[in-house]
Amino acid sequence: MFTVDHHTNRISPVKNKSFSELGLTERKHLQEWLAYEPSALGEELLIIQKEFDGFDDTRERLDLLALDKDGNLVIIENKLDDSGRDVVWQALKYASYCASLTKAQIVDIYQQYLDKYKPLLSANSLEESLSASQRIYDFLDAPDLDEVKLNLGNSQRIMLVAANFRKEVTSTALWLLGQGINVQCFKVTPHTLGEQLLINIDQIIPTPEAKELMIGISAKEAEEKSTEVVLKNRHNVRREYWELTLEAFQQSSCTLYNNISASKDHWLSAGSGFSGCSFNLIFNKSELRVELWISRSSTEDNKFIFDYLKNMQAEIDAKFGEPLEWMRLDNKKSCRIQFALKADGFNKDNWQEYGTWHLTHMTKLEQALKAPLYKAAEALKQKDL
Repeated sequence: MFTVDHHTNRISPVKNKSFSELGLTERKHLQEWLAYEPSALGEELLIIQKEFDGFDDTRERLDLLALDKDGNLVIIENKLDDSGRDVVWQALKYASYCASLTKAQIVDIYQQYLDKYKPLLSANSLEESLSASQRIYDFLDAPDLDEVKLNLGNSQRIMLVAANFRKEVTSTALWLLGQGINVQCFKVTPHTLGEQLLINIDQIIPTPEAKELMIGISAKEAEEKSTEVVLKNRHNVRREYWELTLEAFQQSSCTLYNNISASKDHWLSAGSGFSGCSFNLIFNKSELRVELWISRSSTEDNKFIFDYLKNMQAEIDAKFGEPLEWMRLDNKKSCRIQFALKADGFNKDNWQEYGTWHLTHMTKLEQALKAPLYKAAEALKQKDL
């Protein structure tokens, strides 16, 4: 890593340091950094426990336990300046211990973590109120916990993090990869720039090139797991509900869904006329919802649009006729403005009533937001000029 002096047009190396030189520790520093910024490991991870020791008949504890976006458990083992010789064996033991964890046990492990660390993890009071199960199915983009499968078969993953890896560790990791065991090694290097500490994290196993070769296999596995995640009988139920509801929309003055077909998903999306912003109908087992989903490619644009509309909240809520739920979602790229109703969604006796509810409230939502959204779009264009 180098710094650039624009005046002299020269580069100078940034000083590499060891963790021991800097007085940093594994548990107090490296572990905490990754616990609160797991995306540093190159993907979205949900940390569900630190210093996990819930193994029967053993006093061993793993550093960090996480879930990935496919519902697999991820064992994260951290070392400092040297990986040591036994880190792979240690991580394999933890993976074997975790292989037997059920969905209920995983939710309980995460809830214990939230109960202990929630004030440090939550960006706002709304987020702080979410339970472990709600956070898990939200992270996995599922409508509820019933449709989530966690820790399937031998799907456990291992991530090893250290400043340096011994040859016996890298050799073993590469061999395990060849046997179908998902192991990754991340080299973490501290640098100093004046008083500032910089951390660089590089994945060294598998290399990016090797990872590309594995895409075909991982895509197939993900497809098989996603098929298992969604319960088959719910597909037919949802499609049947959407067919009934869309028929009511087509006989109304609301034209949003005129060209939308019934689907097996728990949502139906219609364009607002502004790219990246859609009007969504949500049909879950326990909730109905109408929402404006703000999900452009740029997080900054999404927050700008939301904040612009939020400044008109009183006017928009009055036009809608009831207070809307304004969800900026600071820890996510997208934002939502929604109105929800608790419901017994899969009780077909109520579907006529629910379809009317969806039609009435989506009509009001479009009318309340259409003009303000157009103004927000124009303001965004002016900002980008």
